[in-house]
Amino acid sequence: MAKGNKSKKSSVGRELARLLADTYTVYLKTHGFHWNVTGPMFTTLHTMFETQYTELALAVDEIAERIRAIGEPAPASYSEFAELTSIKEARGVRSAEQMLRELTADQDTISAAARGVVAAAEKAGDAASADLGVRRINTHDKNAWMLRSHLA
Repeated sequence: MAKGNKSKKSSVGRELARLLADTYTVYLKTHGFHWNVTGPMFTTLHTMFETQYTELALAVDEIAERIRAIGEPAPASYSEFAELTSIKEARGVRSAEQMLRELTADQDTISAAARGVVAAAEKAGDAASADLGVRRINTHDKNAWMLRSHLA
């Protein structure tokens, strides 16, 4: 990242914090759906949700560490995540189809947040944060496609 540009760095940090909050919220939701999915697609969805929440758990760490690497504090509480996230938490029981629809929309939301990281990082000359954002876009676009493929 270009030296001496605290404002641009703070902008990247804010976008990364939003991405972190969205990612963590979808991690929790996906893990909960993994536990509670029922119906004829149980085995397929239970396994797919596990694959996705495992990847999300790794992503949370990578995003938080990038925030720290650029010298910003990483949000690390439910209340901070709730303030920053664009994702609606899941409460109550949902059908498998509702789970798929929600997670598809959530993956699209995270992809949009990652695009915000890329835009801010490119403006700041922060190639590493931009790369992280591009990799997250790729992952979330693929996850959305996988989820969407189970819907009629």
